[in-house]
Formats: sequence, C-alpha cells, structure tokens
Amino acid sequence: MKLAVWTYEGPPHVGAMRVATAMKDLHFVLHAPQGDTYADLLFTMIDRRSSRPPVTYTTFQARDLGADTSDLFQDACGDAYERFKPGAMIVGASCTAELIQDDPGGLAERMGLPVPVIPLELPSYQRKENFGADETFFQVVRKLAKPLEKTERLSCNILGPTALGFRHRDDILELTAILSDIGIDVNVVAPLGASVSDIKRIGAAHFNVLLYPETGETACRWLEKEFDQKNTKVVPIGVGATKDFIKEVSSIIGFADPFMDTSRLRFNWWSKSVDSTYFTGKRIFIFGDATHVKSSARIARDEMGFEVVGLGCFNREFARQIRSLAKEYNVDALITDDYLEVEAAIEALQPEMILGTQMERHIGKRLGIPCAVISAPFHVQDNPARYSPQVGWEGANVIFDTWVHPLVMGLEEHLLHMFRDDFEFNDEAGPSHHGGHAAPKKMLNQNIGQDIVVEPVASIEVGPVSIWLSDAEKELKKIPFFVRGKARRNTETYAANKGVKEISVETLYEAKAHYAN
Repeated sequence: MKLAVWTYEGPPHVGAMRVATAMKDLHFVLHAPQGDTYADLLFTMIDRRSSRPPVTYTTFQARDLGADTSDLFQDACGDAYERFKPGAMIVGASCTAELIQDDPGGLAERMGLPVPVIPLELPSYQRKENFGADETFFQVVRKLAKPLEKTERLSCNILGPTALGFRHRDDILELTAILSDIGIDVNVVAPLGASVSDIKRIGAAHFNVLLYPETGETACRWLEKEFDQKNTKVVPIGVGATKDFIKEVSSIIGFADPFMDTSRLRFNWWSKSVDSTYFTGKRIFIFGDATHVKSSARIARDEMGFEVVGLGCFNREFARQIRSLAKEYNVDALITDDYLEVEAAIEALQPEMILGTQMERHIGKRLGIPCAVISAPFHVQDNPARYSPQVGWEGANVIFDTWVHPLVMGLEEHLLHMFRDDFEFNDEAGPSHHGGHAAPKKMLNQNIGQDIVVEPVASIEVGPVSIWLSDAEKELKKIPFFVRGKARRNTETYAANKGVKEISVETLYEAKAHYAN
C-alpha cells in the first residue's frame, strides 16, 4: 500500500542504484522481476541524466518461478560484463527477489568474472533507501580501497554525495573551493563522479570530509579504523556551520589561524534593512533528512531569527540525534515516514512557513502555507540546472534566497489584495509607468454590495470543534497572512474556552480584545 502513495525513501536497492549511477565504471546486476525496474525514471528525469542507470535486471516473470531462477541471474551477470566491461560489479536482490532466496553473491562468485564482484546484503523489509546507499558505498570501499602513502600536499576525500542527492553536484564544487582557500587538495570525491581506480586511491588522503552522514558515515568509520583517516563531523550548511567546519578542518591538519573568505556572502545587506525585522519570530516547521533538518534548524533560529515550532525526519537511523535536537529547541520531534502524520502535525501547529521535502511542498499548497524545499525527496524543479549549492558561502546565499522569497512574495500578494480596489491598483487600471489609465468610478463601484468569494481557510480543532461562519472567514482573510495563523489559533482557543460552537465576527473581535488585555 505504501507504494501506492508518496514515500520519503524507496527500498534499499534504490540506494544501491544511487551509488552505482553516481560512479563511472561500476555496474549493478539486480535480481528482480520486471515490475521492480521503475526506479530508472528517478534518475533520467529528476536527476537530469542523459542515460539510464548502469543497472542490469534479471526481470524474471511468474512463469520462471517454477524453474531455476539462478540460471537467469548468472546469464544476466555474464551478459552485463560482456556488454559494459565495468571495472567492478555489485550484485544484489530487490525486495521481491529476496522472497525466492537466491544467493546473488554466491552465484556471481562461482562465475569467476575477471573484475571485483561485490555482494550486497540489503534487508529490503527492514531498511530503506539511505541505508542501502550507505551500506553499498561501504562495501565498495571495503572491497576496493587500499592503504597507500599519503599525498605530498595536504589532501582530503569528500565522501557521501550520490546520484539523486539534494544539490550534491553543486555542493562538491563549493566545498572544493573552500578547501582550496585553506590550502587543501581534494584527493577523491566518492561515490559521485568516482571511478573504481579512484576508490582504490582513497587511502592516500590525510583525512575525510563526511559531507552527508546518511550515505557516507559507515565508510568513514571503517576508513578511520583501517587507514587512520579522521573525518569531519560538521556539515557546512549555513554561515555558522561553515565557519565551524573550517575551524574543524584546521584543527585536524594543525592550522592555528584558518582562512575564512566571507566576501562572497551576498545577504548581509538584509540585516541592515528595515525589512529584516519582518521575519523576526516567524514560526517555522522543519522536516526532511536528518542532515538538512539539523542544519536548517540552526540557520532558522540563529541566522534568520525564526522560531522553530516543530521538526522531524523520516530516516529512523537518525532518530536519536533528531530527538536530542528537538529538546534543544523545546519542541517535540516527529520521526515518521508517513506524510499524513507530517501533514497532521503541520495543520495542528499552523506555522507561517514550512522547510521540507516535495511532500511538504504539496502539504503547504493545500494548507496555504509557503514552503521551501531543503531536502530529498525532491522533484525536478528543485534540481536546477544553474549553480545552486547548499554548503559554504554560496550555499548560504542560495538558502537565504530560497527561504526569504516565499515570505516576501506572500507579503506582496497580501498587499496587492489589500489595495486591489484602489483607483490606481485595481485590475482595470493600466500600468502606472504608462500614464495610468484608471477605470471610470462606476466600473470600480459596480461590485460594491455583492458577495465576495473567499477561499476557505484551513482550521484546526482546539478542544470542542468550532465552526467558522462565512462572515468571520471573510474578516479573517483581511488580516495579513503573516499573523493570520496566530489570530486563528487565538480565536479558536478563546471560543473553546468560552464554549462557543460557531465563530462569528463578534467572536473574532472579542478574542482580539481578550488577548490584547
């Protein structure tokens, strides 16, 4: 049933596909029925790829289940090697193929292929996509990486970025520039853009930058144990985190005075403008993967002046970290992979803005709440062709634009609505810079006295159910959107306390007077 509705993560073999698709000469042979090949679309459309993922499916059918499906797998492996000549292969089973209990790893090993073959054990019914990517990358590193002498110049590996990752491509470019400013070369970026030979060179770096813990943490822990490579803990998303990251890197390599070039920050003017106070105290709800949620919460509170009223993540592997973070912000943590639970939480909290995934964007549309996408899963419009990182100084600029614009445009829409009957700004008036061709007064006044069609405003239940009468709904719509949610909550609370079942205009203003006192 979950597959029939939105999901935050796919099964773990999709995570394995993200690693294989990210690399240059790694091929994935997936033991799977024909119906499990749907993931191709994710990479070709959403990831803007010009070719399909490097995955060969056995595509067994129902009639094959009465025979030996292991032959189908071995034939697929042999054909894949002969056709693509990869530097290494990974083999595994989809959630459906798991049920027939074939052993892809053992079957491939008996074939004696002339390239490394890496078996994957991905428990499809217990774990999900990010785990699959993390485990796959770990197995690839463990199989291929070798201890080497360190590079002559200071160098690091950037580990964790994958195909179908949120802004991963641009994050690598921005992070590489920051490391270069410090005097550090990038030895290998993996898995995104890496070849099999690159993986073999990982051991030559002095340390590792763990960019996305969801997909690179296990490999980093193994490299620290086996190759004595320390890894960073700070993800440089936001101004404060970027500064902390540079300090952390400098500490690892023994630099006492780290270089920080903040000249690329473009939003400093905002804090000096009178409009900056407009965002102070804005109620924000945050949901996504753990890395981006943690970073976004810090930016929202410490750098934008927002109030975080709720947060959570969908990847349960990071539940403990998110619950700890929620305590710091004095809110309840929401750990779930059910978007309906997220929608219910948002509706109850009535935030003024959502920071989330494409699911929360749709939820925000229904509830009339602006939303900025900060995390996978995302759609193609949130994977721009232009340079648009999340990390580093330029990432801070991008985040500022992404978060501020929905609120600014929302304010603009409210002002347009407020002044739409003005003789200069009504729909019939011409552009002011063209001389202003105002409509005759009779045209402006002809609608006076007619009923105004007002879209319903989403409500929440507070205690006994209170019904908003149409005149009260109309009056509520006159309140600026950025305080409308608070007015609604206060009025419903007041009505519940007074035992009022129907909220009228009088109830609305009684509540206003009550809270004013």
